[in-house]
Amino acid sequence: MKMKIRTLGSIVLASALLSVAGTACSQQSSPTLASAQAAPSTNAAASALTPTGPLTRLTQRSGSKMRLEGTSTAHDWQSESGIILGYVEVGPNFPLKPGQKVSAGKIEAKGEAKVKVTSLKSKNKDGSYYDDKMDDKMYNMLSYTNHPDIVLKLTGLTLKEAAKDANSPYLVDATGDLEVAGVTNTISFPAKVLPLGEKGGDTRVKISGEVPLKMSKFGMEPATMIVIVKTGDDVTIKFDWVIGVKKAGAESK
Repeated sequence: MKMKIRTLGSIVLASALLSVAGTACSQQSSPTLASAQAAPSTNAAASALTPTGPLTRLTQRSGSKMRLEGTSTAHDWQSESGIILGYVEVGPNFPLKPGQKVSAGKIEAKGEAKVKVTSLKSKNKDGSYYDDKMDDKMYNMLSYTNHPDIVLKLTGLTLKEAAKDANSPYLVDATGDLEVAGVTNTISFPAKVLPLGEKGGDTRVKISGEVPLKMSKFGMEPATMIVIVKTGDDVTIKFDWVIGVKKAGAESK
């Protein structure tokens, strides 16, 4: 009888200990569970903190062109590249469609345009190729071995005037950091934005402009092309940059 009482007592004591342990575990796990349940609401609040609208990313397309124009003691010179790499990310106030209604003012925008120095080729006024000696002089002037790219990082865009009709460009003011020959300067310049419409699911836009520069501002000395011919300090960059965004499944060229 005593053995039965002891056994029964042991069972009761074990049950009591298990009950206490279970209660403690439940109390310790409750805060963790509450935290886990609260986490989604915190994430939801963070995701609600969005900019003025979704950004659309446009990347380079064929049909682009950048041209350098300058003077020398003998004649004017020009070099041209048909490749402008890079991208632009823009907010909803950037015109993507011909005749799109947008409001004047700041456009949320950022991006980068890049031209490889060695893609520039010297040209005659009629567009024919000039010669490789002129190319080599220009490449050396631009310090291409250490700085192979001309890079513009877009930092600001303001719409100044809407298009007059579906075939007309929008007028904008742009600001950015331009790097040439390893030297960076902040520049501002007017530009034109011309929506080209959609073709094959690819919406394209052409951005055009002219940027006057002084080579000395970028640490470049005017180059001597031959013994008696020397370039001037003033250079103008002219560009037509075609960029686009495609729908899912569409192919871009």
